[in-house]
Amino acid sequence: MKMRLLLQWTIIIPVLAWVLFFSGLIYGSSFFQIVASVLLIFSVMSAVHHSEIIAERVGEPYGTIILAISITVIEVSIIISLMITEGEEAASLARDTVYAATMLILNGIVGLCLLIGSLKHYEQDFSKPSVTIALVSLISIIVFTLVFPTFTESVSGSYYSAPQLVFASIACLVIYACFLFAQTKGYRQYFLTVGNDEDEEKAEPIAISNSRFFTSLLLLVICLGIVVLLAKTLSPTIESIITGYNLPKTLVGVIIAAIILLPEGIAAITAARKNKLQTSINLSLGSALASIGLTIPSVAIVCIIYDFKIILGLDIKSIILLGLSVFTVMLSLSSGKTNVVYGVVLLVNLFAFIFLMIYP
Repeated sequence: MKMRLLLQWTIIIPVLAWVLFFSGLIYGSSFFQIVASVLLIFSVMSAVHHSEIIAERVGEPYGTIILAISITVIEVSIIISLMITEGEEAASLARDTVYAATMLILNGIVGLCLLIGSLKHYEQDFSKPSVTIALVSLISIIVFTLVFPTFTESVSGSYYSAPQLVFASIACLVIYACFLFAQTKGYRQYFLTVGNDEDEEKAEPIAISNSRFFTSLLLLVICLGIVVLLAKTLSPTIESIITGYNLPKTLVGVIIAAIILLPEGIAAITAARKNKLQTSINLSLGSALASIGLTIPSVAIVCIIYDFKIILGLDIKSIILLGLSVFTVMLSLSSGKTNVVYGVVLLVNLFAFIFLMIYP
């Protein structure tokens, strides 16, 4: 049994990734960079696997919170490490990555969940109060972090002054903390799964022992660590490929966000297929909140310590696209029921986001 556990790919993959990273073969070799990219993606999947084991032990909605915060830790670590390495050249990286993550979550993950869930189950139910709580919190955080900096007058350009950056960071933390309180304590009943898992009656309850729980906790940290290091190492290669094809540099943020959100997207879509759309929504909207509400304050601390300038404000086109996405999600989730049309419209919004980035 122990040998079988040691041979699990969720353990082997991150170990191989660490060995490749410390071997130094990844530098200057296209072959090993491709291998590292594959190991990076599977290390992210390993992190999700161990997050799910931890989530199974702690129960809902704590499971979705753990996964959302784990993904955000990866995002924050990559952004901060790149900012410290590249300095002024990475001034817009936090904004681009957070904006891309928000658009991918609201349009891509939510859209696919609504589309796939509706195609399989025709119509799915979820808790409207949970969506309202999440969207009210999300809209406020989005405006404070990505919209206001474009229109403030203290500093020219899409920047916040130091006091404004501190205020926006505190506002994000307060709002996110209140959301977590509502999700875990005050209004927890709104976030519990609505619908029946098709495999629920067939599946045996999974007992998570203390040893397995703490092993998964340790392996989660190991997976997150190598994901951060590999993403940081491969980002210059990704950037050179993008610029080599005369594509906008902002696509780097989209690719980083897509890699980070891959496990979460798979988990959300799987839940929607099992008629557990509430879990999908908890994952999606909770991740969007964590992505902005925790990333911006973390980046703000680094900017204040290292005296970096950080570009936060979006241009008018991006603000309109973001507003369209938020408005569409609000309308799509306003009735407590889903259909195919909502999913298709959200996915069209996602394609418009990518297309207008390449052809502005």
